[in-house]
Amino acid sequence: MELVKAKYKTGIYIGELIDVQEEQNRALFKVLAVETHPKQGDLHNPKQVDVAYFHQRKALAYLEKAWVPLTTVKSYEGTEAADYESSLRQAWQRAYDTVAQDDSEWARKSLHLLDDLRHDYSF
Repeated sequence: MELVKAKYKTGIYIGELIDVQEEQNRALFKVLAVETHPKQGDLHNPKQVDVAYFHQRKALAYLEKAWVPLTTVKSYEGTEAADYESSLRQAWQRAYDTVAQDDSEWARKSLHLLDDLRHDYSF
């Protein structure tokens, strides 16, 4: 099994490819670990709070399959993926710490959503 990194929306994951459809520029990817937790809010208006809906974005689940843009698939330099739960916790903590340094309204809303996700993730 060859491990790869892939981006899905604003999260980055480590996992394996299940299928590649070059003509459609997409790959079916199975999640084994989380490298970067998805950002909160509107993807099309980053760091804006005056949007129609301020999205809460969960990380993809362990073994969840998602179609990702083929251009976001990169080789993974490690020999094995980290444990999903610990990788999720570390990615969430990095996201929380980064947002906590920002004093904007976007950051306050994001921290609230990240706190809710921490409870959903049970840590």
